[in-house]
Amino acid sequence: MQFPESWLRAFCNPPLTSQQLADTLTMAGLEVEELRPVAPPFSKVVVGEIKAAEQHPNADRLRVCQVDVGQGALLNIVCGAPNARVGIKVPCALVGAELPPGDDGKPFAIKLGKLRGVESQGMLCSARELKLSEDHGGLLELPADAVVGRDIREQLALDDMLFTLKLTPNLAHCLSVYGIARELSAITGAPLQAPSFPAAPVALAERLPVRVEAADLCGRFSGRVVRGVNTQVQTPAWMVERLARCGQRSVSPLVDISNYVMFEFGRPSHIFDLDKIHGGLQVRWGRAGESLKLLNGNTITVDAEVGVIADEQAVESLAGIMGGDATAVSDDTKNIYIEAAFWWPKAIAGRSRRFNFSTDAGHRFERGVDPSTTVEHIEHITRLVLEICGGQAGPIDDHVVNVPQPRPVTLRVARASKVIGMPVSQAQCADTLRRLGLPVQEGEGTVTVTPPAYRFDLQIEEDLIEEVVRLIGYEQLPTTPPLAPITAKIRPEARRGPFALRRQLAQLGYQETINFSFVEARWEHELAGNADPIKLLNPIASQMSVMRSSLVGSLIAALKFNLDRRAERVRLFEIGRVFRKDASVADSDTSVAGFDQPMRVAGLAGGPVNALQWGEAERVADFFDAKGDVEALLAPRRAEFRAAEHPAMHPGRCAAVWLDGRCIGHVGELHPRWRQAYDLPSAPVLFELELDAVLARPVPVFQGVSRHQPVERDLALVVNESVTHDAVLSAIRAAGGEWLRDAVLFDVYRPKKGAPAGNLAADEKSLAVRLVLNRDDATLTEEQIEATVAAALAALQQRTGARLRT
Repeated sequence: MQFPESWLRAFCNPPLTSQQLADTLTMAGLEVEELRPVAPPFSKVVVGEIKAAEQHPNADRLRVCQVDVGQGALLNIVCGAPNARVGIKVPCALVGAELPPGDDGKPFAIKLGKLRGVESQGMLCSARELKLSEDHGGLLELPADAVVGRDIREQLALDDMLFTLKLTPNLAHCLSVYGIARELSAITGAPLQAPSFPAAPVALAERLPVRVEAADLCGRFSGRVVRGVNTQVQTPAWMVERLARCGQRSVSPLVDISNYVMFEFGRPSHIFDLDKIHGGLQVRWGRAGESLKLLNGNTITVDAEVGVIADEQAVESLAGIMGGDATAVSDDTKNIYIEAAFWWPKAIAGRSRRFNFSTDAGHRFERGVDPSTTVEHIEHITRLVLEICGGQAGPIDDHVVNVPQPRPVTLRVARASKVIGMPVSQAQCADTLRRLGLPVQEGEGTVTVTPPAYRFDLQIEEDLIEEVVRLIGYEQLPTTPPLAPITAKIRPEARRGPFALRRQLAQLGYQETINFSFVEARWEHELAGNADPIKLLNPIASQMSVMRSSLVGSLIAALKFNLDRRAERVRLFEIGRVFRKDASVADSDTSVAGFDQPMRVAGLAGGPVNALQWGEAERVADFFDAKGDVEALLAPRRAEFRAAEHPAMHPGRCAAVWLDGRCIGHVGELHPRWRQAYDLPSAPVLFELELDAVLARPVPVFQGVSRHQPVERDLALVVNESVTHDAVLSAIRAAGGEWLRDAVLFDVYRPKKGAPAGNLAADEKSLAVRLVLNRDDATLTEEQIEATVAAALAALQQRTGARLRT
């Protein structure tokens, strides 16, 4: 919220400088985000009056003006402004003046010079040249009562400071100059100039019929008829200036009056053109199919969730947010209806965002506006209308339907001391709350407050404690070190951190990507096989409507994004959280009942295995490349890879990753269906694993180095084409006994088509496996070696049907 310091000091004027005032407000919870003067620094600019203006002898667009600046002699100044004429008073920069920097960033110095042969002894200024506004259509015309020769900064109060406050949502009572002055008076003890609202003279008996049909929408509706107004008069300069310094441009006198009262007292109101209202007004919820053209030119469709003000024919206003174009005041308006109402905050909150705009009125009403002052503020608006636009007023019609009932809130002094962190007395608490204008009742160790109508934020004990500490001053809080010892949480040795995993993936050639947890619903159905994803009530975009239960969709989308930008080789990984419905999850500090939120790590490789090089033949990354990366991540533990199916992966090139007896994820090639759907030049390979399983690692255990040399035996095994490498090695390790140290596949042989196959059938292959045997306490004998090999062959024969190749 922006406002000028002079307006604030008209209500409360403590003996503080501008900077001290800003610091005081900030330390009381009303953060001053910016403090700046109305105009940037400039010097030697005074009020001048044009006494004569003649055509320049050598230029059609220039005039030679004789200007009185209070020095006795008139100054000869050449001016090109279209409104330079005799009798007006304007800013005049004297010789030696320095104007605010222009587009080049350098101050503009005024010197004695000649323009087309005529001497110019200064410069007449526009508002833009003084950086007062962007208006550069002509000279800045000053009021007729401006004092000739007076410094323009003094004349226009340009040393007035502009305060910009960043208010939290609970400070709705400070969304006005008077509201901030009320807080300032409580903080500093300076007297508050309370406003008075004398009743406007009633010259008419006319009332507009009003019916409030929705008590949960509108709690109070007040209004009055005013006839015979002149809307073509000029808004007073003092009001235009104050509005401008609040960041609001002048529109028309009636609109300016309404905006002025909103900034002054925080009361949004609306002025209807009475002659455009058909019959009476109805305050109700909208109905399906109704539409309204707003003052901003947008046409919206309302429904039963939006409050409206309607007449007998159509909807005329969006309740508490914006008026309609059909009943807007204009230069032809003669008769008006002034409305001020209390709209329930819950009935206004979020409605503006449905239509993709926001208003000052909606901003205030959804936080809470005082329902007790609608009549007083209508009297204030009426008085301004009669003074500026003339007319005759009718009686105020006040409908009190359903206003909030104050509920007492009790503060326990002992509790306040504990929360604040410093001792406070009951007298301090009571005095502080009284300074805020709150009615206080004291008990034994308690202070009870009945919140006034303008304090919607005082609902629980902690709200009162906040008020106490705000007024005492946050800077008064003691610096107290924590009493409990602080000990670092040491990660167990059997677990590595996510950062180490990121480094390892980067060493494998992957680059990290971070994606939204909100994804397309289509991804969940197609790529994760999740028929019931977690849906968002208010998605940030229509295509991001559900929470992801898999990282695969985000990686494929990132791959597509990179391929579209001619990135031929893509390696991506992500470590992130996924979200699934799970009724077994209980509510706790780190979980939400009914929702499982595990961490996953996923990777994707698309395009060539290697970057451009000459050492190897180029090939596209395949299943075994991804499988090797998974094995590297899990090393030194050995996972088991079992053929499996996954919605996102090729049914014949997909494996489930099993570790310690449970499935921790999948690895495989992208399904041909999705490769075609995403228009990918080749099928990428990908994996997704449970992060906890990947982070776990065995603690190294000391083992002495054997003093005896290992023994190696090579086996050439003939197996059926369907037998997997894992099945062969599992059979060998199961029967190898305590002396088997390792088993490694080092060759695969399949006969070429048409070539003699020897003793291999058409559906068979030959696997060459090397067994490494060793014994720590003695040298292995030939009998022991042969017994171990024989046991392995027997297990292979039984479990895989393997035989030795001859």
